[in-house]
Parts: sequence; C-alpha cells; structure tokens
Amino acid sequence: MDTENLKIQIKTFFGLEPILAEEVKKLGGKNVELKNRAVNCEGDLGFLYKINYSARTALKVLVPIDEFKAYNETKYYDKLFKFEWDEFMDVDQTFAIDSTVNSERFSHSQFMTFKMKDAIVDYFQNKYGKRPSIETKSPDIKFHLHIDRELVTISLDSSGDALFKRGYRKEQGEAPINEVLASGMLQLAGWDGKGNFLDPMCGSGTLLIEAAMIALDLPAQTFRRRFGFQNWKNYDADLFSKIKEVRINRVREFTGKIVGYDIDGRMLNAAEANIESAEMEDIIEVRRENFFDTKKDLFPLLMVFNPPYDERISINDDDFYKKIGDTFKTNYPNTLAWLISSDLEAVKKIGLRPSRKIKLFNGKLETRFLQYEMYEGTKKVHKLENKEE
Repeated sequence: MDTENLKIQIKTFFGLEPILAEEVKKLGGKNVELKNRAVNCEGDLGFLYKINYSARTALKVLVPIDEFKAYNETKYYDKLFKFEWDEFMDVDQTFAIDSTVNSERFSHSQFMTFKMKDAIVDYFQNKYGKRPSIETKSPDIKFHLHIDRELVTISLDSSGDALFKRGYRKEQGEAPINEVLASGMLQLAGWDGKGNFLDPMCGSGTLLIEAAMIALDLPAQTFRRRFGFQNWKNYDADLFSKIKEVRINRVREFTGKIVGYDIDGRMLNAAEANIESAEMEDIIEVRRENFFDTKKDLFPLLMVFNPPYDERISINDDDFYKKIGDTFKTNYPNTLAWLISSDLEAVKKIGLRPSRKIKLFNGKLETRFLQYEMYEGTKKVHKLENKEE
C-alpha cells in the first residue's frame, strides 16, 4: 500500500456530500470529487487518520485495495483467491466483510460475501496451513465489498465501527437522530459557534452535543477509543498521537449559550446523561419546557430541531405543526429556525413559507430540512424564495 498517495472514499448521508467535501478540503484532501452519498479524494496516511478523527459528516472511510471485473462466480472467487491478503492482515487476526451489491449478474449479496470469505480463508490455509477467524461484532480487520454490475471493488474499512458512534451516547431516547445527520444539519444551518443555539424539542440531546462540539471546535471522535486502522500492519501510533495532540490544541472557548427544551422528563434525563458523558455540563443547559409556552430570551439565536413524530406526541400532526408556526410568529421574532420532518403535508400547517428546503434522509425516511426566517411582528407575508435543493 502506497501510504503517501492513498485513494480514499468517504461515505456520508444523501444531501451532506457538499458539507463533507468542505471538511475533506480543510483537512488536506486532494482531488476531491463528490459522489452519491460519498466523497472521493486522495491523501496520505496522516490525512486518513485526520479524516477519521475530525470529520463530522463522515460515516465510513474506505481505502480501495483491489478492483477487477468478474462475469461469473468462478472468476470472482479465483480473482479473490489470488489476491495477496497477507499484505493487509495476519492469519491470527479476525476479519469481517460488509457488502453492497448492485448487479443483475450477482444478485445475492450474502452469497457473494460468503464466497469472498471462503477465498480469504482458503488463501491463508493454502499458504500458511492455518485459517483466520471471522468475527462480526469486533473484528481486527474489516473489508468492504462493492459490486456494481461486473465491477468488483475491495476496500479496507479504516474506521471500524461507523463514525456516527462518537462514544458519548449513554442513553438512546425513543427516536434519537443520527450524530452525523445532526452535525450535517447544523452545518447546513450555518452554525459556527457564534451567537446562541436552541433546540426546543431536544430529546436525548444529540443536536445540543453536536452543536457544542462545533462551537468548541472539538474533534468529532474525541470520545472514541478505537479505529479500524489501528489494527493495520502499517499503523503509525506516533503519527496518530501527534495528529490528536495538534487537533485538541485547537479547541477554542465558547461564550454563547446552548440550550435545550423538552416537555418529557424522561428525555431530559437521557439528555443530561449524554451531556455528562460528553463532558458538556458547563456548555449545555437543558430545561423542562413546553416550546409552545416559551418566548425568545437569547439574542442572537439560531434554532434547529427534529420535531418528534412518534408516540410521545399525543396531539394530531396538523395541530402540532400549526402550534410550531404560531410560536415562531408570536414568540420568536428575528430568529432563524430550521426543522427536519418527513411529514411534508403536515409542515404546511406551520403557515410560513420556508426560505430553503433541503432533501435529506433520516434513516430510510425521506425528509425535508426547512429554514424559516421570522421577522419582527411577522403577520404580513414576506416574499421568500422557495427553492428546492
């Protein structure tokens, strides 16, 4: 592996590719190219460590190590069996395979994964008389198999566990938003740690913690203990230690306020546990409040939230979203507010025209991330450009 010029693919969520591309450029990535739910780039080993440690909108960081065309299962197995797997793992290390298959020729992704597993095991058995073990939960080495029609790409997964697993979440709550999606939403909304931030329906606190990490310029994986690349043969522990030290020394002070409301005491308990785990008790304040009864008390203010649409809300959606709009107009003048929702009909009941709409996915749910601009005494209609992004 040429550690000075690695080809790298970084996975993300749909709609966050431009945000990730900017992160990649700031961290030193070269030849940056946007793909669907991914960003391709080039960099050295240090960059690979940086992107895993610091990027907020990265889900997985993959390094392709082999690519070939296969037109049947026999050719597929033969190519894999001949690959020099011992360049990337030892026979005593455990491994696992993630796969994505988009091919009429090879329609069963699980079968193709098994064939790759067999090829790896047979390679080591043939060369060393010993078989490496499969470990699905916490493998030493994780490979990623991607088949697009006849094109087969094998990559090393440098991240290990997906990068939304930051390490600070102790309590799930009932419908937590993914950490990577939360950070992407905040960056799309323009949050840079200047001013004040409010999540008026904070749930278990993910948006609050991600907002605090951005405000402090704290690396996304500050609380993470292990990465996949730490089990690689070329792992440079000194280099990674220096990268972490330099990055932590860039942490800055935050003088604003980050506040969360929730009407559900159980959610606030979960939020407080996660905030304590992230060591943010001095940065984030949470209060048991009904957003519809609150008034703006932070100036200037950015509001971003994920309105709950599960069993915690006992009122109907139309009435719920109408109350959001009424609260915006009456109690939060001169405020920029963003919310994400999969109920595209119900959000019309807010009664304000969104100035921006961004298509995102929350898990498998197609959503819109909507921006609302409230002006002083907003009872007259402001003509805002309604653009779909």
